[in-house]
Amino acid sequence: MRSTVLAVVTGSRLVTDLTREVAQFCRAQGDGICHVFVPHATAGVALIETGSGTEPDLEAALARVLPVEDIYRHRHGSLGHGRDHVLPAFVSPSLTLPVLGGAPQLGIWQSVVLVDPNADNPRREVRLSFLADHG
Repeated sequence: MRSTVLAVVTGSRLVTDLTREVAQFCRAQGDGICHVFVPHATAGVALIETGSGTEPDLEAALARVLPVEDIYRHRHGSLGHGRDHVLPAFVSPSLTLPVLGGAPQLGIWQSVVLVDPNADNPRREVRLSFLADHG
């Protein structure tokens, strides 16, 4: 198994596209699977279409399901930070991608994204691991 850690600065963005970095990691690997994992309690990774309005749609959907209000028991940090800690129950902290010939087998409109509403901590790590097909 091979692995690497991406250092990601999210700033105030909810969605950060990681597709290029994931594809670059997989390029030298051949056939197998790539596991993407975010080791943070307030972030997740997802496959979405980017650049078509999906990012603000995702933000609006999360605001409906997990409002930024002072309604959470987890109360440190900025307003609504408690919802950030609930996010990984809705947006998984990991995903697994099939890789053939060194290319992640994504659908034409799929992008790998980091979803991180926690503006209090804009520095994130994303761990990529590759398990080669030895069959």
